[in-house]
This record gives sequence, structure tokens and C-alpha cells, in this order.
Amino acid sequence: MWRVVETALETPRTWVEFDNPDDTQERFRCDLTWLTSSWTCIFGAGCEGIYADAPDVGCCTLGAHFSDKDDLKNIRAVVRELGPDEWQFYDEGHGTDGWREKEDGDWKTRVVDGACIFHNRPGFPAGAGCALHQHAILTGVAPHTVKPDVCWQLPIRRTYRTVELPDDTSYLEISIGEYDRRGWGPGGHDLDWYCSGNPQAHVGSSPVYRSNEGELRHLMGDNAYDELAQRCEAHLLQVTALREAGPAGRRLLPLFVHPATLLAEENARTSG
Repeated sequence: MWRVVETALETPRTWVEFDNPDDTQERFRCDLTWLTSSWTCIFGAGCEGIYADAPDVGCCTLGAHFSDKDDLKNIRAVVRELGPDEWQFYDEGHGTDGWREKEDGDWKTRVVDGACIFHNRPGFPAGAGCALHQHAILTGVAPHTVKPDVCWQLPIRRTYRTVELPDDTSYLEISIGEYDRRGWGPGGHDLDWYCSGNPQAHVGSSPVYRSNEGELRHLMGDNAYDELAQRCEAHLLQVTALREAGPAGRRLLPLFVHPATLLAEENARTSG
């Protein structure tokens, strides 16, 4: 394994804007540099976990806060389907303390033995990892439909901003970008390891906008996703043209290619 250096948070980006086809009062702003990167989840395949003393737990150490009542209701329905053969902490989840708890007045999944109660540990017969995710694979449904919102969105980040125009009109700007360390709040800078800017995780066979198509369609809507996909494909064609136009081995600016993807490509060449 190569020596891994996480890339800087502040890097040039290529953003694209377009109107929401389904709502004239909304406009999407999307980070093409991130969405065309080669990031992929490497849980169980090199993920070191956000804390050095819990490498097998990934980013599930803190439990998941629910975004709203519908999010909580959805997980409650999945809990009723889980059996003890799928969920290591089935008994604890159905015990007195249950599978959720409040933190600062908001509901979240309960933390048991240093991680989310739904996280099966190494050695569990059904395998290590999220019991909700594993249940989705077992039953043939998309994992993002049975997991807390914050879990399936990570590391894609959706944010909202009202943009005021000079003619006294406004629109809602919806940004789709990278959920980097800062998305975790001030404590994100203290995480021992994090994947979105780490070349170790930029080894996917498909760009993010394709590998996370289901999640993006859920976040944006089908028509908006189709608009995004066209722009991502055009961006990748531009990157290809820039590679072919320059001398062999020329390194592209991070404006066009995510810096962690560039490092992963460079490491693959030198180690191969």
C-alpha cells in the first residue's frame, strides 16, 4: 500500500449551475470536480475508520442523527424486519433502552460498545458492517432506502441557500458537493482518518455521479439528475481532451480532476 496523504480542503473546483426542471424557483449548483472523481466507499477494503482506535467501525462510531420524523419512521419500519441472524445487537435493540437515544434533544441511533447499534462487528456470522445495509442487499432493495439519511448521503452533501437578486426576486440554491471533514462540524478536523479527500479511497471503477446514481436521484429528482449526468459527461470529455492535448504524464489542475483522484492515479502508476 502506498503512503497516503490526504489532500487539502481548500482546492480549486469546477461548479455547474442549472435550473431545477421540476421547480422554477430552484437552481442546482453542483461540484463537477467531486462528482466526476473516482471516490468509492472502501469499508472493509482499506478503510481505517474515523478514529484510530476503532478501525473496523468505519464512520459509524458516533451513531446517526435522524434528519426528520420521516427518516426516523423509515428506520423504525426496517427494524421490524431485522432478525437476530442479521443484527448482532438485536436483543439490545429490543431491550429497555431500545435502538435510539436522544443527544442534545434530537433522536439518533444508540451507541453500543463504541459504535452505532446497527453496526455488526467483525466475527458476527452475517458479516461485519451495517445491518441495515446488509438487509437491503439480502432483500434486493437499494441500501439508501433503508438507512438513516445522513448515512446514505455521506460523503455527498446537499445544502440550501436563498439567493437574492438585484431585481428583488430570489431563488433557492441547492448545492450538491463533497461532504468533507468540515461537514462534521468543528470536530471534523480532529478525525484521525477521513475518506473523501484521501487517495486511498479514490479507486472506484466509476465516477461518483454514476456509482452513487441512486442516492443522487433521491436527493435531486430524476429530471435534475439527468441534467447533472449530461454535464458530468461533458466535463469528463473535456478532461480527456486536456490529457490528450498535453505531453504524456502531464498532471492536470485539480480544477478539472479531484486532487485525491490525481494522487491515486499517480500512485497507481508508480506502484505498478
